[in-house]
Amino acid sequence: MNATRHEREQGVWTAIVNPAAGGGRGAARAREALFALREAGLRVAAVETRRPGHARDLAREAFHAGARRLLVLGGDGTFGEVSTGLLPAAEGAGVALGLVPTGTGNSLLRDFGVRGVDDALRGILAGGRRPLDAVRATHRDGELHFVNLLAIGFPAKAGAITNARFKPLGALGYALAVAVATASLDHPAFPHALDGAAARDARPTTFISFSNSRFTGGAMMMAPDADPGDGALDVVRMGPLGRGELLRAFPRIFRGEHARLAAYEHTRARRVDFALAGPVDAMVDGEVYPLHLESLEVRPRALEVLA
Repeated sequence: MNATRHEREQGVWTAIVNPAAGGGRGAARAREALFALREAGLRVAAVETRRPGHARDLAREAFHAGARRLLVLGGDGTFGEVSTGLLPAAEGAGVALGLVPTGTGNSLLRDFGVRGVDDALRGILAGGRRPLDAVRATHRDGELHFVNLLAIGFPAKAGAITNARFKPLGALGYALAVAVATASLDHPAFPHALDGAAARDARPTTFISFSNSRFTGGAMMMAPDADPGDGALDVVRMGPLGRGELLRAFPRIFRGEHARLAAYEHTRARRVDFALAGPVDAMVDGEVYPLHLESLEVRPRALEVLA
């Protein structure tokens, strides 16, 4: 691999590394990736995260110090923290992210044709840029930004169980969490309106996903028609499913075939307004937070991805 002349002239790159990504395997993967990039001619200053939320702080500090090209070595949670740290200050500022998948999920990069570390490194060294929308989520206690998806209902419940009990097991851990969450399956309502509509949708649901990209949880194709640079959210609503129906439907998500189910609904929106009674668990770019959501708003072409 060889760095382009343009990239060689850009000076030092800032690399944010999550050594705990991939169940602790991210540190070795990151060292190998950074070595390859440096061998190709890039000057890279790397810093490791030490705690949850640290990638967010490091990204914010790097941007305000003048960094406009950042390498992010981790998984979906790390990518999500970095986007939250950069935005809204970096919106439209020409910030390019070189995302290197050393974590467990690595969902977002699948939308850019990246299936592993080698693909990611080739994209970084080639220097091509593709736009990436962001989404601003406003909640009762503030706001955060995401680039992959925000899901409420069953995926958030399964995500919380994964993080609490099965995180080191990767994709298998999420499958186990799905089985555990199915045992206490419910169908809550999340009143919301799309693009300023007067009528709110308060129907019971298994889950609702507000997706900026196609994939989540690694290879699950939650929103088969999503495009991370089209300026809109893909809203996927799954109506009430029984326990058996849900378990039969789960494997179909990996192929996007859940879209054939009668309970599946899909639409697009640039804004979502909520009328929730209180906080709900929300899965945001691989992490689960209790949020009293108020609105979601797409921020078109907020960032760029080197791919």
